This record gives sequence, structure tokens and C-alpha cells, in this order.
Amino acid sequence: MDLKAHWEKVYQTKKPNEVSWTQAVPATSLKTIQSWNIPKSAAIIDVGGGDSMLPDFLLEEGYENITVLDISAAAIERVKERLGDKAYKVKFVVSNILDFEPAEKFAVWHDRAAFHFLTDPTDIAKYIAITEKYIEPNGKMMIATFSTAGPLKCSGLTIHQYTPQTLQETFGTGFTLTNHLFENHTTPFNTEQNFLFASFERK
Repeated sequence: MDLKAHWEKVYQTKKPNEVSWTQAVPATSLKTIQSWNIPKSAAIIDVGGGDSMLPDFLLEEGYENITVLDISAAAIERVKERLGDKAYKVKFVVSNILDFEPAEKFAVWHDRAAFHFLTDPTDIAKYIAITEKYIEPNGKMMIATFSTAGPLKCSGLTIHQYTPQTLQETFGTGFTLTNHLFENHTTPFNTEQNFLFASFERK
């Protein structure tokens, strides 16, 4: 499957209230990032951000170095249009995360519902290698995936469910699991999806 074509079609044809992952307020992500007490100038990346509201709220909180990465140019354009004259404050990257080679390292790596689309062991290993290379020592990482009580598919694609233990095993070489929680996300269709939010620190 051509993943870029898939996600471009999703963001070109569906409104935010027509996709399951939409959140009016990314409360858990915000609360976690705030709890890390990082400087407002610290480099933050939202991986597979789509047209998430996270950059809007981070800007409101005064964070100054925000990058949003997504494979879909249409998703990125939505965020730019929504942010309007604030869009220049955010760095936007249209790329498959597996091809990402940034010029900087990040203090915070945020990934809500992107990593779990990787089901091939080679792709998972490549993602891990990228996080180990581009997250600062002692940097923070949040990975949010469907839990074993969550769906097996999203947007027609098979996903990989995780437990805290399997996520720790997956990232254990370079990261330490510092916290986790389970959360039921209510979709725009009033269904529930159980997410695992896992926080890590770079060794």
C-alpha cells in the first residue's frame, strides 16, 4: 500500500469530525508535557501529528520551538490554515517518519497514534533507531498506542497493540519507561478506543 497516498486521501476527503482520532483538547499530552518542566525554548516534535490541536495549545502555553511532522501534506496545510498568522511559529515537515533526518535533536518526542501503525519489525527497528539518534540524552518521549483493549485497526489499516511491558521491551535499549496510563478516547462517533500513554526518558 502507498501510505502517503492513503493519508493524503484521508485528509483531503474527511473533516476532523469524520475521523476517529480527533481530540478537541489533547489533555493527557499537554498535562504530561507540562509535568516535564522543560524550558519553553526546548525543541518539541509531534510525530504523525496530522491536524492535531496540540501545536495550538503548546503555543498558548508559550512553547517556542515546535515541530509538527506528518506524511500528509494536506494534514499539514490544515494546521497552517487553522493557526493563521501563528503558523510561522511552528516548523512543519511533510515526511514519513522512517525517512526523517532532522538537523536538530529534540527534548520532547510526542507520538499519539502514529507508532502503532508500524507492524513490520524492520520498520519498528528503524523508528527506534531514529528516536535513539534524535532525542537528547535525558530527553522525554511519549508514545500513545492502542492498548490490548483497543481496536485492531484504524483508518482501514492494521495496527500493533501494546502493553506497558511490550513498549518497555521495544524501547528498552535506549529508554527507560517512567510512567504509563490507560485512557478511553471518545471518538466523534461516540465510540470508545482504549489508549496506552507511555512516558520514557532517554538514557
